[in-house]
Amino acid sequence: MFVLGLTGSIGMGKSTTAQMFVEEGCALWDADAAVHRLYAEGGAAVPLIREMFPAAIEDNAVSRARLKDIIVADPTTLERIESIVHPLVAEDRAAFIAQATSDIVVLDIPLIFETGGETKVDAVACVIIDPDTQAARVMARGTMSRAQFEAIRAKQLPADEKAARSKYVIETDTIEHARRQVQAVVKDIRENQIHA
Repeated sequence: MFVLGLTGSIGMGKSTTAQMFVEEGCALWDADAAVHRLYAEGGAAVPLIREMFPAAIEDNAVSRARLKDIIVADPTTLERIESIVHPLVAEDRAAFIAQATSDIVVLDIPLIFETGGETKVDAVACVIIDPDTQAARVMARGTMSRAQFEAIRAKQLPADEKAARSKYVIETDTIEHARRQVQAVVKDIRENQIHA
């Protein structure tokens, strides 16, 4: 089994590209979806976060909005929250890999380089697009202000640096072009990495 990390900054087309890997027969694990499961009612993070930050719990689930307010009020709490969540996410990922039956497992991890996750995969694929298109895509979602977007972008490793550190780079200028590149990555892994 080949484990491929998939990364890319906000608005680069990573979620769309991840689905293309699924269409090519790869198993897909999504870090953000794992956190949603852990924060949902009955999720493993709920009792642990309740113990440390009772105000973050709403309807027996972790409220991301309340958690964000707690972090904004005291940025030092972020490390404590991560110390709870990161090990649970790692367990979720390990369990997924252990039960996966596909020859290629794609781990959708936006902050793979920022968290040292590249050491836990066989290779990294990075999705990329020019900064203007990136900004236009994010603004078109209507979910955040330009200032919020710039703040997120500033926290992430620069896109060109992510691309330089990745084995594969997928330009998401068009759906067709991205799909051809995904197919080429899968072909390379199946022909040259797995059976090498």
